[in-house]
Amino acid sequence: MAWDTALLLYGVILAACLVGGVAIGTTMGLIGIIGVTLVSGSQLWASFGDIVWNTTNTFTLVSIPLFVLMGEIILRSGLSQRFYSGVSHLLAPFPGGLAHTNIVGCAVFSALAGSSVATAMTVGTVALPEMRRRGYSDRLTLGSLTGGGCLGILIPPSIPIIVYASIVQESVVDLFVAGILPGLVLAACFMAYIALRTRLSPEMAPTAGRRATPAEVLRGLLDTVPVGALIAAILGGMYWGVVTPTEAAGFGCLLATLIGLAYRDLTWASLREALVNAVLTSTVVLFITINAQVLSFAITTSGIGRGVAGLLTESGLGPFAFFCLLFLLYLVVGMFIDGLSILLLTVPVLYPGLVAMGFDGVWTGIVLVVFIELGALTPPMGLNLFAIKSITPATPLGEIGWASLPFALIIAGFGFLLYAFPGIALYLPSLMRAH
Repeated sequence: MAWDTALLLYGVILAACLVGGVAIGTTMGLIGIIGVTLVSGSQLWASFGDIVWNTTNTFTLVSIPLFVLMGEIILRSGLSQRFYSGVSHLLAPFPGGLAHTNIVGCAVFSALAGSSVATAMTVGTVALPEMRRRGYSDRLTLGSLTGGGCLGILIPPSIPIIVYASIVQESVVDLFVAGILPGLVLAACFMAYIALRTRLSPEMAPTAGRRATPAEVLRGLLDTVPVGALIAAILGGMYWGVVTPTEAAGFGCLLATLIGLAYRDLTWASLREALVNAVLTSTVVLFITINAQVLSFAITTSGIGRGVAGLLTESGLGPFAFFCLLFLLYLVVGMFIDGLSILLLTVPVLYPGLVAMGFDGVWTGIVLVVFIELGALTPPMGLNLFAIKSITPATPLGEIGWASLPFALIIAGFGFLLYAFPGIALYLPSLMRAH
């Protein structure tokens, strides 16, 4: 069977399954089994067992449950509330006040949770009641939470980055380090927008009734130290080569537990809840990943990857035109499928073409993560929109979507900024290799 025929068939089956309400993980596995069967009958069925074993036994993917557990311990031990309160005192003098706290809080918790939905919900649970009590505009509040939550899959550790690395065999450490500077720049872009917007419309962010006292500022600074030290220990250990990502994840779990116990915020009930949620999240991620590897095997055996790469090479399409098409593809698909599934579904097909176009593998991973961030804000399936909706059920989903629009536009523009200045993503990895 020709590769283009196989690609068309896979697309038809995918569309039929999604319309029929089949889960995306099951859909990818089904397409993979059908594809392999059409190419070679039952001769390669034995390979499915090898795929399951090799995927679940990958040292890199072991870090996913550990990073998830670390984030759950932090989020359920009370440290998240301490950190948010501390940052709010430090950022109170800036135009936008607590809206900046949302962005900084999301940026930091993203380095712990590795998930945009978990980040948006965690910060939103603390921030939304407080900002409404102080008279902040809902449009500013909701947008800063959904937009800031997107930082959860860019700033390391990031589950999508780990999965991408396992698919294309890039270094997880290089990808983690590559995500730091883009994550900080994107957070700065969000904060610049908030400052400008509140300057133009001061009623959106009322000034505090009184300034924080020096004692409150000092206490706020001290409340940020444990979480900041945890992040520095994990990322610093990986950057300097002291630990692997998987070892860093285990070390992070230990530190998070010790910090929670030291503050007496971590109870047996909250620890049990963290363990249960970590198991549930990890099993979903690994189920989707296993089925994606089955699909990837089918794509390889049918020659789709080679065919797409050859087609792009012969088409005369320039790198920028291809980048624009990639952006449009992820924008449209992101409206209907969650980001991790998009990554697992598209990377096996598109990566050979991206390499043929001369794109760097590490840079490509960061760009694709930025693109699936955008999908988290685009209805009808924007997961961050639903995450905030679950916190404030009375708020219409359309209102949350409109509040998120400026942040979605910033993310889209940032993707093209990465194309124009790839050094934003590649500077730190190159610096690390130099040492």
